[in-house]
Amino acid sequence: MDELTAAGITDPALRESYQECKRLNSLHGKTYYLATLLLPKAKRPHVHALYGFARYADEIVDDLTSTLSHQEKVDTLQRWSEQLLQDIANGRSNDHVGRALVDTVQRFDIPIAYFEAFLHSMAMDLTVTHYETFEDLMEYVYGSAAVIGLQMVHVLGTVDGKESEALAPAEKLGIAFQLANFIRDVGEDLERGRVYLPLTELRKAGVSREMLEKRVLTPQIIEALKFQIERVRQLQREADLGIALLSPDSRPCIRAASELYCGIVDEVEKIDYQVFTKRAKTSTVRRATVALPAWMQALAAR
Repeated sequence: MDELTAAGITDPALRESYQECKRLNSLHGKTYYLATLLLPKAKRPHVHALYGFARYADEIVDDLTSTLSHQEKVDTLQRWSEQLLQDIANGRSNDHVGRALVDTVQRFDIPIAYFEAFLHSMAMDLTVTHYETFEDLMEYVYGSAAVIGLQMVHVLGTVDGKESEALAPAEKLGIAFQLANFIRDVGEDLERGRVYLPLTELRKAGVSREMLEKRVLTPQIIEALKFQIERVRQLQREADLGIALLSPDSRPCIRAASELYCGIVDEVEKIDYQVFTKRAKTSTVRRATVALPAWMQALAAR
């Protein structure tokens, strides 16, 4: 039985929307997609829908090949955001990814506030180029990443009566994923005119934005990266406690995602923090090392 049929998704137009979201996930979120395969078939389409929505919005903001001007991107994102939020409120959508998203939101009663926060953060990316403090950054990260973890709890399910307890760890894991990406992507983000590492924390290590712009690795920049890496690992440790609150058939997926996504910082260390000239990548060997036992655990849980 295919995933969509297992999830009870039979309407042709709705299936097409879910398939588009799955395509976006498999194309752009290879590690995330791999982890999704550890879920029962009936849950996978809904994770694809959440990813497809997030990826499409991100593409409007960050597609470097786009011919749209900055203002056109602002206007496009605003129109699309307003329409999607209206669609969620109305319970129906004609958008090519919105149709699957609205169906998932309705099936799992996911709060619309999560999507409002996400779209707010996407809009910030078109206007904000740096964050002075970690607290300032958290306004962005809550919407760009924490709410993804919160959304996922609804789809993944929890052991009886534990949903409210699972939310805080899920939020922390989403934040850890995002911060790991910021560390890996320092060089790429500079190309987009952005610095996500809090400036006050950089200054404590003796790093200025001007130093980052030179794209020359220094002992001070390494010190700053080490500080950010330890934060990711601390958040991961705190979030790991919440995995046991999830439904047993969802735990292998999230354990694997946690190890692979937060493991990005391990790969940064392996390339000696050369974030300006190299891109830290999770090796195929490590993916297999994580995925194979997780797959056995997933089968046992079913």
